[in-house]
Amino acid sequence: MASTEEVYKTVMVTSRSGGRLDVPNGGLTGSGGGGVRYVKLRNGDGKEERETTAEDVRRMAVEAGADGVGEGKRGMDVDVERKQDVGSKRDIVRFQSEVVVRGGTRLLSQRKPSAGAEYRRRRTTSDPSKFGGGGPLRHGSLREFTQDVHHAASETYLITRLALTLLKLLGVGTRWISKFIRLGLYAMCLMPGFIQVGFFYYFDPRVHRSIIYGDQPRNRFDLYLPPETDKPKPVVIFVTGGAWVIGYKAWGSLLAQELLDCDIIVACIDYRNFPQGSISHMISDVSTGIGYVFQNLESYGGDPNMVYLAGQSAGAHLATCALLMQAEKEINEDSAKLSWRSSQINACMAISGGYNLAKLVDHFHKRGLYKSIFLSMMEGEHSLPVYSPQYMVMTPGFRKAVPLLPPINLYHGTADYSIPHEASEKFADALQLVGAHVKTTLYPNKTHTDLFLQDPMRGGTDELLTDILAIVHANDEEARAEDIKKANTRRRLVPEFLLQLARTVSPF
Repeated sequence: MASTEEVYKTVMVTSRSGGRLDVPNGGLTGSGGGGVRYVKLRNGDGKEERETTAEDVRRMAVEAGADGVGEGKRGMDVDVERKQDVGSKRDIVRFQSEVVVRGGTRLLSQRKPSAGAEYRRRRTTSDPSKFGGGGPLRHGSLREFTQDVHHAASETYLITRLALTLLKLLGVGTRWISKFIRLGLYAMCLMPGFIQVGFFYYFDPRVHRSIIYGDQPRNRFDLYLPPETDKPKPVVIFVTGGAWVIGYKAWGSLLAQELLDCDIIVACIDYRNFPQGSISHMISDVSTGIGYVFQNLESYGGDPNMVYLAGQSAGAHLATCALLMQAEKEINEDSAKLSWRSSQINACMAISGGYNLAKLVDHFHKRGLYKSIFLSMMEGEHSLPVYSPQYMVMTPGFRKAVPLLPPINLYHGTADYSIPHEASEKFADALQLVGAHVKTTLYPNKTHTDLFLQDPMRGGTDELLTDILAIVHANDEEARAEDIKKANTRRRLVPEFLLQLARTVSPF
């Protein structure tokens, strides 16, 4: 079936009675399960005829396309839209599905390709809609623009409602009010950079936003895809921070842009924050998102043997919790039933994280995250050791899981006052004690936000990025040489005086 062109096919099945059903690929579901829910096959007058299942839909698609396009097998007409992209050697079939959700319709993102599809490794970025959301400038479709606006409005409403709930819980306190004011000033100082990153995030054709990975609120992720090549690419799964309260997948777009420019696929996972969810929900969401990326990464052009897990601040804590818990599942459960395994991760890169929650309670309270709120999000004081990676690795039952862990790399600034750098050092000591592979890198005089925001916006050489690339491209000499060339060419996003002012007023 190989050809000198890449052919994209959008298959639409139309019954003799006039009803239509856009056929989804295998694994697409309205709720993250294994079958297609709420998909109705209707006749010409709009009345419901019967409900289909995932197997029905896949069978119809195969039967309709088996004898070629437009042959109308078994009373069905198949419309095929072809677009040519010279240089590819595989046929890609893209199925879309209209799924009824709460009385309306929306186009869900593509899920794992069916077993018969002929692209396990190759994919293209010339049609962003196949991977989910996207900006109107890319598609030129009023419908897709309306969907984007509707999704943004829904997200804004949800975040606003949760923020009001959180404010009610916090009450009136001088510490958090002062933090809020300083946060506003901090954002104003970095606004020139935020505007540029925001433009990239919304309008760059390589960014595919809000792909659904599960059936819970905020179970979405952003996918950053480099240009097509014949070589499978490394994949970085990134979990953003936000004090378990204000985390959002878009916070990872600055780092994702840098990695994307270095020919690396990035998936930024969103998850429920407090008070929408507590710590167990957050870890569950992160683990589900990681599993979804693993199940689909080859269709994105990713290399399944080069997958890296990363997180920053609260995201570093959640990523390591998910990694350690998955390692325990590997030894206690049938690994064949797991959506992903910790042993599949090449390396874990945790940035400015906290790994002993019991030691951080009082520290966070002094900095404005009140103890009562923190204990609520962590499901009580008795749960602090349960969700502390430093304690998790020291439990007797975890010893058998240690060999399954990938190398763990901890990064921290010595001037970090949000989470002291001793948190990473103590966690590293615990990992070494049980025989895990760990490396700790401390950055002198760097704050909690210097590594993740100010330094990348300064342009030129970025120490943290250099260290991450050294791990991801460790076995690729050509990529390492290219990284060195690009190191000093990254442009500045924010003037230096604003960066210094931001550092001064930062609440982190």
